[in-house]
Amino acid sequence: MDEQEELLSAVHHLAWPGTGDLACDEAGHSAGHVCLAPSDENNLSVLQEALSGRYGRPRTLAMGGFADPTVNDRTGLPLLAPFGDRIVEMRAWAHAGRWIGCGTARYDDGVRIVALVAEREDPAADLAEVTSWVDGVVAVTGWDTTRVRTVDWAAVETRIGTALPGDYKRLVEVFGHGAFDGYLQFHVPNADFKSDDIVLHTEWLGEWATTHRSGLWEPYEVYPVPGGLLEWAGSEQADQFYWLTEDPDPDRWPILVKEDIPDSWQRFDETTAEFVYRMLTDRQHPFSTARYFDTHWFESYESEGQAVTEI
Repeated sequence: MDEQEELLSAVHHLAWPGTGDLACDEAGHSAGHVCLAPSDENNLSVLQEALSGRYGRPRTLAMGGFADPTVNDRTGLPLLAPFGDRIVEMRAWAHAGRWIGCGTARYDDGVRIVALVAEREDPAADLAEVTSWVDGVVAVTGWDTTRVRTVDWAAVETRIGTALPGDYKRLVEVFGHGAFDGYLQFHVPNADFKSDDIVLHTEWLGEWATTHRSGLWEPYEVYPVPGGLLEWAGSEQADQFYWLTEDPDPDRWPILVKEDIPDSWQRFDETTAEFVYRMLTDRQHPFSTARYFDTHWFESYESEGQAVTEI
């Protein structure tokens, strides 16, 4: 195993839930984090790219020695605190109850690459009453809502041939392409038509179901058959999440979930955002991630600056 792989392995071990308290061995550093020691042979951009490959798009906390003024205990401050004004650059990734950071800091002998794992406060620790299911998902994951995606929904819905649920569209605008708790991944409109693009996926699945007539979706049909199933998300365990498009109002479509086993349909008469919120927070939910993680996150798969606009 080369040095970079050893470092990535150490990061993943420290970031995974249940690995104990974090206590740094560096002189003068307080508890709540562990500093790792990348050698000068590491390349910062290569190391950050490797972390992005595992944990999604990073958040920039500091650049050129200036910290983002919105950074606080819940948005990555524990990654900056050990270095004070010596920090030059820091990028952050959230993973359950831990922050992962990688950047550079000034030392007496020059600027060095730094990497660390720090405690992440639960964004939902003082969650007020949820005013909407979308706001609840944002609060539970601690997601940054200062930027949203711009989506031409009229074009998307025209090509698919139906309107889509309103709270699904809002979730896509706020979160974009990625996965909740590294598990539930939306199909979203993508300008570059990736494989998870909801338009292409809907067209492909409808054509495949019509051509093969395999019975995989019995007793249901697949959209664009009237009232058919329209897939909006999948999971790393090959679970499939659909809307049953039986109602003229898409905001009233029930959710049907099929596990990767025969005859495993489960129906949920709730909106998309409510389903995601309950999945993240309810240990009794059939597809709960709350049984495995006490603190929740969204792992973005978009490139920095992709399809977003300031609000």
